[in-house]
Amino acid sequence: MGNQLEIRKIYVIMEETRADGQVKLDRPTRKAAAAAVFKNPYAGKYQEDLSLLYDWSEQLGVMLTQKAVEALGIEPAQVHSYGKAAIAGEQGELEHCAALMHPKLGKPMRENVGGGKAIIPSAKKLGYPGAAIDVPLHYKNAAYVRSHYDAMEVRVPDAPRADELVLIVCVTDSGRPLPRIGGLKLEEVKGEDGLR
Repeated sequence: MGNQLEIRKIYVIMEETRADGQVKLDRPTRKAAAAAVFKNPYAGKYQEDLSLLYDWSEQLGVMLTQKAVEALGIEPAQVHSYGKAAIAGEQGELEHCAALMHPKLGKPMRENVGGGKAIIPSAKKLGYPGAAIDVPLHYKNAAYVRSHYDAMEVRVPDAPRADELVLIVCVTDSGRPLPRIGGLKLEEVKGEDGLR
C-alpha cells in the first residue's frame, strides 16, 4: 500500500439554469462541481487507521474548491452554497468516503469560499464507473435559508473503478431558481451560529 496520492482524473462541470418550468430567469442560477478520481489505498482490505485519507482530503479540498469556484467565474466570497460527496468503488467502504469528507475537508473548503459558518452537507455511497450521486447543497453561512436547499447530480463517466475513490466539491452562485416556499431570507441572515 502506497501513501502517495495517485490522481487519475480531475473532472469539472458547471450547470447553468436559464429557465425553470414556464419562467425564463432574469439571471441564470449556476452550480459547479469538481471531482478527483484517485487510487484507494485501502481497497480490498480492512484498515483501522484512516488518517491518510484525512490528510489527502485537505490537499484535495483546496484544489477542488478552487477549481469549482473558478468554473463559476466568481470570487470566493461570492459563493452562496456548498456541498460535498464521495463515492467508493466496490473494493472500498463507506467509511473511506467518510474519512475523506468529515475530519478535515471542511477547513480548506471554507477557506476557499470566503468563510462558511454552516455545516457542509454531504453524501456518500458505494458505486461503479459512471455512478451518479446527488451532492446536497445549502447556504454557506446559514443552513436555514430554504431558497438554497438544493442538490447537484454529479457523475464521472469512467469512475470509480473498483479500487478507486471519487471526492466531489460543489459550489453555487445563487439559490434555486424561483424560490417561493418562505423561510429565512438571505438578507435576514445573521451568520453567527451556522443556522440562522
